[in-house]
Amino acid sequence: MAVPRYDEMMVPVLRRIAETPGDTVTSKQLRRFVIDYWGLSDNEVAETISSGFERYANNMLWACTYLKQAKCIESPKRGTYLVTQRGVDLLNSGVEKLDRQALMQFPEFCDFLNRSRKGKGVSAKEAKEAAVQPVIVEENESPEDTIDEAFRSIETALVSDILEAIMQQSPAFFERLVVQLLLAMGYGDSLDDSGSVTPLSNDGGIDGVIREDKLGFDNIYIQAKRWDLNASVGRPDLQAFVGALTGTGATKGLFITTARFSKGALEYAGMQHAVKLVLVDGDQLARLMIAHNVGVSVRHTYEIKGIDRDYFDIDS
Repeated sequence: MAVPRYDEMMVPVLRRIAETPGDTVTSKQLRRFVIDYWGLSDNEVAETISSGFERYANNMLWACTYLKQAKCIESPKRGTYLVTQRGVDLLNSGVEKLDRQALMQFPEFCDFLNRSRKGKGVSAKEAKEAAVQPVIVEENESPEDTIDEAFRSIETALVSDILEAIMQQSPAFFERLVVQLLLAMGYGDSLDDSGSVTPLSNDGGIDGVIREDKLGFDNIYIQAKRWDLNASVGRPDLQAFVGALTGTGATKGLFITTARFSKGALEYAGMQHAVKLVLVDGDQLARLMIAHNVGVSVRHTYEIKGIDRDYFDIDS
């Protein structure tokens, strides 16, 4: 038999994870389950995709990714999975097959797909409305369009993985990460100590500092908050940060968080004149980490080649 597709794996994988409620199942255990459940041969287990990764394992991971984005399972730590109440309820409903269209009943999965396709999120209301709409399949997409959408889907899933990994670390780790990211983006001077984290016992509302010139005439002051991914940073939080900046005579401040910013916070940031205030939320943070190779590494590179017209037109 052929290696099962990721959508064919979703219900059996969800059932396996739900076999022991309250206990986690590892990726290694799920791989063994997939091999045994479908009776994969040695050749099928050894079959790889172009990146060299086993096809059955890749499909299993995408099944888990979609189930996780639909909040049917969660991943308490890297390589482990736990069923949620939503996942239990879904199985109890007697579901026999799951695919992307079936998962669109859940607003969180709609949001994931929209971020994959458009590179940005949608409101909760839009997600709920999208959940009752049929999935539109682009029949006339070019191969390049298909590749672009697949790339966006992979990147959006990676954004979620990065944020989950950050949330499993300490606040101090997050503060260091933010400074390292800014240095990777080219902020700071050429000295090794151009970026620093403020001591936790005496940060005064400032978590880090990036020195933009060798003598320290121009600094970027940072507040880094590792808050719940669904939390909102409000206007009072920014006002407190601006107060701390004013106390240091700073003119540039970066508030970076794993959470989101409320409408009031965004409006307040736009009103600032004495202090240049830049806001970076969780989604932006993860995408910046991807763009500047902080906490990620290249897994595979694809080259798309086209004909060199100049080579063939040499005698014309």
